[in-house]
Amino acid sequence: MAKLDLVMFEEEYKQLQEIISRLQVDSSSKVVFLVDKNGQQIAASGDVHSIDATSLASLTAGNVAATDGLAKLIGEKEFSLLFHEGEKDNLHISIVGKRGILVVIFDLNSSLALVRLRVKKAARDLQEIFEKVEQRAQSGGNSSFESPFSEITDEDIDKLFGD
Repeated sequence: MAKLDLVMFEEEYKQLQEIISRLQVDSSSKVVFLVDKNGQQIAASGDVHSIDATSLASLTAGNVAATDGLAKLIGEKEFSLLFHEGEKDNLHISIVGKRGILVVIFDLNSSLALVRLRVKKAARDLQEIFEKVEQRAQSGGNSSFESPFSEITDEDIDKLFGD
């Protein structure tokens, strides 16, 4: 089954951003990113200016893809959580549903246990929003949204190109 392209409305984006912001504060983390499995940043909170967000999103998606390959090699469906420990900063990466990746960057002001606890709740909340967006996409979208191209006819196209 091919993946549907998802369109997120402003209200849904605001809900995602609120969850990410709350997670960043509640987990005492430096930065929280929500990216999709294609490597595109969806939302972020914290000291995002100190990090190249585009590279982080892309590399995180690649890391998750590589780890999925490792999981399959040993007979696992996936590894839903990755943890990288550094000298000063740590990365907690978790899969949210079929499309999302939650990245939490934290230092000694927080702990892995606190981050895991807060991520668990945030991931459930994020998953609910992703499911609503996906359900809307599968049902044909929102009936109140009309494409600006819906009024263009074949006759209009012929006139435009001189046929």
